[in-house]
Formats: sequence, structure tokens, C-alpha cells
Amino acid sequence: MPQKVRKAVFPVGGLGTRFLPATKAMPKEMLPVVDKPLIQYAVEEALAAGIEEIIFVTGRGKAAIEDFFDHSFELRQVLGERGKDAELRAIDIPVLEPGRITYTRQQHPMGLGHAVWCARELVGNEPFAILLADDLVMADEPCLKQMVSVYEETGGNVVAVVDVPHEHTNRYGILDVASDQGRLAEVRGMVEKPDPEDAPSTLSIIGRYILLPEIFDYLSEKKVGSGGEIQITDSMARMIGSAPFHGLRFQGRRFDCGDKIGFFEANVAFALARSDLKDQIQGVVNQYAASTVE
Repeated sequence: MPQKVRKAVFPVGGLGTRFLPATKAMPKEMLPVVDKPLIQYAVEEALAAGIEEIIFVTGRGKAAIEDFFDHSFELRQVLGERGKDAELRAIDIPVLEPGRITYTRQQHPMGLGHAVWCARELVGNEPFAILLADDLVMADEPCLKQMVSVYEETGGNVVAVVDVPHEHTNRYGILDVASDQGRLAEVRGMVEKPDPEDAPSTLSIIGRYILLPEIFDYLSEKKVGSGGEIQITDSMARMIGSAPFHGLRFQGRRFDCGDKIGFFEANVAFALARSDLKDQIQGVVNQYAASTVE
């Protein structure tokens, strides 16, 4: 039986430049989809998968994330005094017991690989998950929970993947597949943002990973890759062959909330999925769709 995945790393130190000016004074991970910030969706997904310890890799201007995952005594008191029971339930966000949420700084924005490397001492010598809040997944069974089930069967490393249009391979980390069983693909290589003519497949890694701690051995070399950054894909590629490595086509729908169109689509989809908002949102969507046709 593989060692249990107990810890999850959340790289949240990015600048969020694609959402300026909103992210000038607000972490992009705090952008709300309907009425819940992206980072809350990601943390809830991790806890649903059995994660016991949360590790945030932060940067300057990210204090709002720390405050969000703390108790707000003043707000609770005011809401209680005013009889705002529904609002009180809404702020019952996942708050782990003291010591189960930790924070470390990424002082220099040197890429995802560097951000994960900054958490090495907190992760220690055990398998761990990585969740990127930008990638929001709507699924009956949380995406990371599906991955943990696969990991318990196969061991090794597991990444969540989706098929992307061939012309978009230069936007993502792409798998080179040894065998493909539909749900699960065995990985023999990976390339960071290859040109379409050079892409070995159209299977793209999204922001969900379960990795063995050996990844830190390679990240510690701090080799610069695509975009002049330390890419985690490069270090993952070097782990192939030493342990099982699989890509999981998870059940669910992924929204790229690092992109304005993906973020808008996520808000519409999650609002339509709520019984208290569905009819009103559908009416608004229909109204604008009709005016566009005219």
C-alpha cells in the first residue's frame, strides 16, 4: 500500500497580472466564483480527498488569504447580534486546527517549480498533492479524491489531464504517452508548452498533482526552463522510469480561471448549478443571448 497523501501544497504567490487592476491589491486566488473565492474551492477539494495539512506558498500582498482561513470573531459577533443566521453559515469556511495550516514565502517569482521547492521542508519525505486554485474543477467526486484513489492503486506519481485542441499545446505541459487505457494513461515523457507540430499528444496537465518527494532532488538544481522559469514539468519528466507515472482523465469539468473567459464561464456554470440562482441566471443569460442575435 503506498504511503498516504496527507499534505497539499497551494502555490499562491503569483502576481495575477491577467486580472489587473483587480489584483493590484487583491490576491487572484481570492477572486470569487459566484460568492466563494477560488482558494476556498481548492482547499475544500483537498479536505474532501483526505488531506490533513495545508501548505500555502505565498508572496507579497497575500495576507488576505491568511486572514480568510482564520476565525473572524468580530464578524461572527456582529452577524449573531443581528440574527444573520444564513450569513453565519456562509462564513463557516474550512478552518483546520492550529498547526495544520502553514505558510512559507516565495521571495522571487521564479516559476511553479520554484514555488513548490519553497515548501520542501514543510512537506518532508512523503508524497504530497499540489493544487493550483486557478484551475477550478466541477465534479460530483472531487478531482483530487479521484486522483488519490488512482494513487492508492498504482503508487508513484499521478497528474490530472484533459485533452486540448492540437493548436493549443503550446499553452500547457503535454504528456508523451506510453499506453492509453482511456481513463488512465501511462506516461513516458512530458514537454512544457511544445509547438503543435512538436507535441507528442494533446493530453495536457492541469493544476492537480500527486508527486513523490524525490521531485525536490531535481527542483533543488534550480534549472531554468521554458519562459526563463523553473518549470515543475522538467523535474517531473526526470522522475519518469524510477516510479509509476500516470495521467488521469478525471470525471468532471475544468475551468481555467487564470483566463478571463474561463473565469466568466466558471461563474455562469457554478451559478446555474445552484438551485437558488439557476432560474434568475438562466433568464439573464437568455436575455443577453437574445439581444446578441438581434
